[in-house]
Amino acid sequence: MNSKVNIILKFNEITKLKGFSKDTIKAYKFWIEKYIKFCNQFSFNHNIESVKRYFLIKDQIGFNSMRQRYAAIKFLFCQILKIKKFYVEIPNVKRPKQIPKVISKNKILTMINNCKNIKHRLVIKLLYSSGIRLSELINLKKQDIDFDQNTILIKSGKGNKDRITIFANSIKIDLLKYFSNTEFKTKYLFEGRSGKYTKKSIQLILEKYSKVINQKVTPHMLRHSFATHLLESGTDIRLIQELLGHESVRTTQIYTKVAKTNILKIKNPLD
Repeated sequence: MNSKVNIILKFNEITKLKGFSKDTIKAYKFWIEKYIKFCNQFSFNHNIESVKRYFLIKDQIGFNSMRQRYAAIKFLFCQILKIKKFYVEIPNVKRPKQIPKVISKNKILTMINNCKNIKHRLVIKLLYSSGIRLSELINLKKQDIDFDQNTILIKSGKGNKDRITIFANSIKIDLLKYFSNTEFKTKYLFEGRSGKYTKKSIQLILEKYSKVINQKVTPHMLRHSFATHLLESGTDIRLIQELLGHESVRTTQIYTKVAKTNILKIKNPLD
């Protein structure tokens, strides 16, 4: 089982049976192959001690990559090598206590109003008014949009789960214009030259229009803004949880730290 070929074969089999997404499979395989290469380089066996040595290497990777690496190696040990004590002996890195970065509604509207390209405008509007993730946006199909209910069906979102979210009523006109003037070659809502839009294409759109407000804007910041602004307007946090597709309401509660609903009601002692 310790040979790379056998491990990867078993990995492909289990991830397929569990219905992992392509992105998760790609990420897990990357970290598992990197760990195997490390073990081969130093003639280490695949055990808890070799993982400890591997994790102690000062790789210049971010927090999310560290968490992803941990999940991949844990999967290798628990699901493939059947070493269940992995998570007991090797603790996961703690998530830093950072509040979400939120953009004001006025700045988002400024970005939108400066979009002359209808496709670019729809990208920003949908990210903000529905709170969908970048990967969910590029996989969005025309048939997933319900014009009557102003809802979007997100298929196989994070955790391979379906959910329904909303979109602004004001987007309908843009969507109808876009549908009428676009010759679709695929089933996807947003197309590039060679099929559906890529993540890079979306990121470049936001990079272009974020210059208008002199602030870096990412797809996830628009998602954070969607949730925060809903909370500020009085939307129940459990409804926001459902729209975002969070498994636990505790994840959604992070937005209470940035919502200004109560702060703005405080009477300053100097006034």
